[in-house]
Amino acid sequence: MNTTVVSRRAAVPDLVLTLGAFLLGLALLLAFLSVAGFDAAAGLAALWRGAFGSRYALLSATLVPAAPLLLLGLAFALAARAGALNIGMEGQFAMGAIGATWVGLAVGGWSPLLAIPAVLAAGLVAGAAWIVVPVVLRWRFGVTEVISTLLLNFVAEAAVSWAVTGPLQEASRSYPQSDPIAMSARLPRLLPPDRVHLGFVVALAIAAVLWVILARHRLGFVWRAVGASPRAATVTGRLPVERVAATVLLLSGALAGLGGAIEVSGVSAALYQNLSPGYGFTAIAVALLGRLHPAGIVVAAILFGALQAGAGAMQRDAGIPAVAVHVVQAVVILVMLLATRRRG
Repeated sequence: MNTTVVSRRAAVPDLVLTLGAFLLGLALLLAFLSVAGFDAAAGLAALWRGAFGSRYALLSATLVPAAPLLLLGLAFALAARAGALNIGMEGQFAMGAIGATWVGLAVGGWSPLLAIPAVLAAGLVAGAAWIVVPVVLRWRFGVTEVISTLLLNFVAEAAVSWAVTGPLQEASRSYPQSDPIAMSARLPRLLPPDRVHLGFVVALAIAAVLWVILARHRLGFVWRAVGASPRAATVTGRLPVERVAATVLLLSGALAGLGGAIEVSGVSAALYQNLSPGYGFTAIAVALLGRLHPAGIVVAAILFGALQAGAGAMQRDAGIPAVAVHVVQAVVILVMLLATRRRG
């Protein structure tokens, strides 16, 4: 049988599972709202209006958080494809934001053609640097990266607090935040006055590149082989499993750091505490819902961006706490993990 036909048939259950997980999450959200005494229909209508109900909702509310969610979802998927679990994306995002802010404050006289790449590169480097310790611990001492990357999230949170009350604090020293970065270091908006910015295009381009690498390039085959069976990759393929895992973890950290840089350069224009509303953890659900495939992660990132945008509208228009949408995220994670275990 033609391999293309087999691949397409295999993709059908994945699509059904993905849609089913998301719809189940929405169904349980409605049930939760009804039990809690809220008007479930009004809540769902507000969710839709806040996410897709207008040009502003789509281009200024949904696609803006979709950009970091896409990058962090790709970061998690890249590591997972090679058999590693990067749970520290929240910390790498924060360090990328610190690096981007530091450079963004120093490039005031630069052209945007130089300032923007410098800021994004700073985020990449900072994110990769923040995952070096977990990589070394795994490579040299066999310490699982799940524990080390997770614990470093708390250190990164403290580092942001230190930065915005210390070396990066704004000039008046009155508020725990940085000064705005240089105008030349800010990502341009794609369709002014809407808030969607060039970072979304950058994230889409990276997703396309990863899709090609994973599907067509030898490097992608090596990553997938190591993730599928490290022992077989070592014995049969003679692949340096730990070296491959280390490389992929560094790339994963770099992508998460880039997410932080894009958030500073494209949205906040400054560093402050709690810059991320939990992107690093939500991105795990994004990657799982997308079945660790770049195209699926693009769709999942937009859906979760819509949930985040719609949550604010639910709270504003229907009086429903925004945290209620976490029900959907939790259901997606549980369904996708159970499905993966069953197939395994």
